[in-house]
Amino acid sequence: MTKKIVIDAKGIYYKELNQQIRKFIQKGYTDFELLNVSGQRYIATGLEGDYNFLIKGVAGQDTAAFMRGPYLRIEGNAQDGLGNTMDAGKIVVTGMAGDVLGYAMRGGEIYVRGDVGYRVGIHMKAYQDKLPVIVIGGKAGDFLGEYMAGGILIVLGMFSQDKIAPITGRSLATGIHGGIIYIRDGVPDTQLSFNLKVEEIDEQDSVLIHKYVSNFASELGLDAEEIMDARFIRIRPKSHRPYGNLYVPN
Repeated sequence: MTKKIVIDAKGIYYKELNQQIRKFIQKGYTDFELLNVSGQRYIATGLEGDYNFLIKGVAGQDTAAFMRGPYLRIEGNAQDGLGNTMDAGKIVVTGMAGDVLGYAMRGGEIYVRGDVGYRVGIHMKAYQDKLPVIVIGGKAGDFLGEYMAGGILIVLGMFSQDKIAPITGRSLATGIHGGIIYIRDGVPDTQLSFNLKVEEIDEQDSVLIHKYVSNFASELGLDAEEIMDARFIRIRPKSHRPYGNLYVPN
């Protein structure tokens, strides 16, 4: 049985807001609707279990960091560090998200309808049966997938506020040594790092992309088949040790 509480976060300091949430959890509440959120940090950070959050406004830095299990729907934007070292659960953002989204993310899913900032997916890693996934509906900034060790990044480029910018920024996947990045409609060669394999997708890739694009579309009221009606490319590392010979003396 779910037990729901509505909290108006207007004017509440972030520590007090998070203390309120913890107190309601201790009282058995599982569903939270947070109104007028304006940059309060650490919402749902460290939470483990079957909790649901509807966040209306702008979720602050490190929201859902170290999270294991809860579902967050952010109706608005999210600041930097969303899903930092997240282990399990699901996050949906109807707007944009900032830098270092999914930093060192180890599991769970993040769906962002709009654009994201710099260094998204940095140090992402898969562990045992955990497969972290980020789907970006808009465009991404510089260093997407930097030092990525596992997981999946999917960039659609369809719902961006910047119609001129390339779908990803500079130094795409610098230092990547694991995981896969899929990009709809491709990416300019000028955005690619030296250590990347750029390939056409196969049937197995198509099935995988369709699974997560369908989830993305379902959460955000979009048409999955329209999204899939395009060419996707696959980006992988050429080597699991991209800098293995960088400092070898002559």
